[in-house]
Amino acid sequence: MTELPDLVTGALAAGTLSALALGAGLLRSRRQRARQRAEIAELRDRLAGVQTAFVAEVEHLAVQRIPAVARQLTHPRVAVPGPAQPQFIGSPLGIALESVLTTLRSELTAQRTRIDAAAQAGMRGATREIQAALYRLQDALRALQQRYDDPELTQTLFTLDHENEQSLRRAQVTAVVCGAWVGLAREDSHLVEAVTGGQARLAGYHRVRVHNHLEAGTALVSHAVEPVAIIVAELVDNALRHSAPDTEVVVNLEHVHHGVCVTVDDAGVGMTPDEREHARRTVSGTDPVLLTDLGDPPRMGFAAIGRLTRQFDLGVDVSSPSPYGGVRAVLRIDSHLLSRIDPERQPPAAGAPRSTRPAPAPTRASVPSPAHSYGSERDEQAAADVPGHQAVPDAGGLPRRRRRTPAAAVNAPTAPAAPVARALPEWRPEQAAAALGALQSGTAAARAASAVDEESAGPRPAVRDLDQKNNGNDYEGGAAR
Repeated sequence: MTELPDLVTGALAAGTLSALALGAGLLRSRRQRARQRAEIAELRDRLAGVQTAFVAEVEHLAVQRIPAVARQLTHPRVAVPGPAQPQFIGSPLGIALESVLTTLRSELTAQRTRIDAAAQAGMRGATREIQAALYRLQDALRALQQRYDDPELTQTLFTLDHENEQSLRRAQVTAVVCGAWVGLAREDSHLVEAVTGGQARLAGYHRVRVHNHLEAGTALVSHAVEPVAIIVAELVDNALRHSAPDTEVVVNLEHVHHGVCVTVDDAGVGMTPDEREHARRTVSGTDPVLLTDLGDPPRMGFAAIGRLTRQFDLGVDVSSPSPYGGVRAVLRIDSHLLSRIDPERQPPAAGAPRSTRPAPAPTRASVPSPAHSYGSERDEQAAADVPGHQAVPDAGGLPRRRRRTPAAAVNAPTAPAAPVARALPEWRPEQAAAALGALQSGTAAARAASAVDEESAGPRPAVRDLDQKNNGNDYEGGAAR
């Protein structure tokens, strides 16, 4: 009877302990759940923040970074901004976004190249037709110049021919930029003729002063003549366009160690450092030429120079300022593109500036000794006694024969000595055209007077008719030239 309360007490104690343990476990579980709920809430907040930052980063990519990458293709100095959130730099998300930009840049470059190639192909086809039409018009104008003697009409035809030449130059430059060939094949020509030929294609040619310091006979190989003429025309045109109309553009032709340099100096506004750097890259020909990079309207001069320098191994530098305050452009022609033409047998054009370099004096070592007695002193003395022969000793002491003169000229009374020829001033194209027109009108008047004299005097000897025929042929040949 006494053991039952003990059992009840023990059971109650055990129940109390169990209840206490259960309550403690419930309390711990409740605290753990509360802590888990707090962690979950924190993770949710963090996830929401990451999501918000990711959305902002994607918006930054779409609004700022992708347009900057597209602009950088045409303007290399444009900077592409980095990620908006610093924590993305170097993270997997940041690396993925950079990969997106790299892929986009490659695809845009490929598409721009493909589209520009199609545009250049279309431009080549159009300029080919324009060039053919302008060449036909040029031939027609020159035929009219040879056919008519009216001075006013001749001057008008010269003006039209010059305008057609300028249009032909623009079409040719466009074709070169689009990858076409220069269009003309020439023989070896004097370098000064190529320079003046490029000058003659410009509207402001009268403002250009060419100083030729080359050795007489310095020439270009055939395949380099037209490219040099085009490059000189574009450099001089750039100088004329960016300088005041009352200033001159000075062109100097000089020998250098590895060839020849053509220097163009203007007194224009010059270029900023950015423009100078862009021009340097363009004329070097290292970067590909795209029509979309040439502006609106497109400026094709330097782009054409870049293509020609790359194709024909020429060098152009526009990074130096001119001593007159503008820009100095230097065209370098290496010695492998130069040749030699005998200036006595094939002199340069009459309008080309003569070289300021004095001709080297002949020496005895440079004159070959005669292989027979034709050039002996006795023969020369005998030849001096024969009418029609004159022996004149040259600077080296050796005699030099002159052309035989007719006997009538020998028997004629001695004419007064002709004055020493003076260096004539260079004529401008307008003056040359006026002189040619006056010559043609005078010749026409002389022909008309000759026709009237023939009708009044009757037939003349055959020798006189032959002389008139020869004179007429000489005039036709002169007019054709």
